[in-house]
Amino acid sequence: MASNISASGAEQFVEGMLISGLLTGSFLQHKELLDMLEDVDVRYPRKKTLLLVGVGLGKTDWVEELLARGADTDIIDDSQQNALSSAEEMVRQFPEDVERSKVLNLVTLVHRRDQVILRRLQASSSRSTDHVTPVDSPECDIASLNSSVDSLRREMKSLVRQLSSSLEELKAQVCGRDALLRCLEESVTSTAEDVTCIKCGLIGEAFLSQPTSDPARARQECVDAMMRKTRIVFGHGVDKMRRLYERLYDEDEFTACIIKFLSGDDRVKVLVDLNSERIGIMKEKFVGLDGIQRNVSACTSFCDFESEIVYLGGNHNSGDREKVVYANLAWALSQLSLKLVFGNYGRPYSRGDVEREREWMRALEEAQERRMRGEGFDVDIRYAFDWKTLKAKVCWLAAAVPWIITDNGSTEGRAELQQKAPLLLSLYSSNVMGTLLASAKVGLMSIS
Repeated sequence: MASNISASGAEQFVEGMLISGLLTGSFLQHKELLDMLEDVDVRYPRKKTLLLVGVGLGKTDWVEELLARGADTDIIDDSQQNALSSAEEMVRQFPEDVERSKVLNLVTLVHRRDQVILRRLQASSSRSTDHVTPVDSPECDIASLNSSVDSLRREMKSLVRQLSSSLEELKAQVCGRDALLRCLEESVTSTAEDVTCIKCGLIGEAFLSQPTSDPARARQECVDAMMRKTRIVFGHGVDKMRRLYERLYDEDEFTACIIKFLSGDDRVKVLVDLNSERIGIMKEKFVGLDGIQRNVSACTSFCDFESEIVYLGGNHNSGDREKVVYANLAWALSQLSLKLVFGNYGRPYSRGDVEREREWMRALEEAQERRMRGEGFDVDIRYAFDWKTLKAKVCWLAAAVPWIITDNGSTEGRAELQQKAPLLLSLYSSNVMGTLLASAKVGLMSIS
């Protein structure tokens, strides 16, 4: 097992990678990172712990391991739900999901165990108080304390054995999940006639579909939803736009989470000019995040925060030019996602979250210090310092992450960020990406 990491920067990176792994991968792929975590109950956005996030996503392997490592089932998030109430709510929402039922069984079992421990400790404390007698020497105090500790250790070992036995019983139940699935299938089939699928066109579109665990189907749903939110104002090229969205979905987890979130938000609108590299014909002036009106007709893409519309100049033939359009779209969509998910005028943290605000200010200071030392930076990070207000600077800084990923490719982009802006990469991974995925529509969240 790897040794614990206590240094603040390294700990933040480990936490960021863990929340990313929990959202997108299996426990076995991230066990070493979990071994390095100092506090299994560390809080994330919306006061959620790893256990609360795992319960919400129905990740049985993660939940089982976190409970075995002593994760607290009584911690509540900002919606006043603990692991047990959250698991019960997930089963109510997805009664046909076997994994969420297994998660509820696990959490219920451990929660009951914790309640038993609490009651026994209270009873033991009460008995100790009722029969307290004065002692004459420190040696007596030490002997009494050692006796109490030994008794508690024996009780804990007994409870651990009970838990192990219960877990083995639960695993045996899991082995028979095929029979349970057949029962569920019969139940779903009997009510299939009552299910209605509603599909509308581009304007006022809506659809009702069952959550899916099929990655290919989930990808198609997200891309289709983005295409319904996109209007090609000038030119023709529906297939081009679809390829751009598919490429964003497939490029990297950072860009995929933007598509997953925006595809389920009814406020999103994307206007595209496929005849030009610029957006000037569609829109000439915008009010930026710093409150200054600018003539941006020569820009290749822009996110209008007032109207919540992304504008894109999408004319390209092939090669490098197509790559530029791709990066421009990722940058503008990422800014819109920040505005919509945090509701804080484009800042990459929730209103009133003082701790996160300080962390992003440190990331901005880190970038500024490297800039002053003349260290090479991606152009999008340098652009952040051209704005007049901190609000605008930190929004541009956060949006630089998906821009760098798309411009350089997933592997090279991540390597550059890790080398030149490690705090920025960690914050985007733990704060922004986790919040986007946690806030995505339920129908598009079963993507793991």
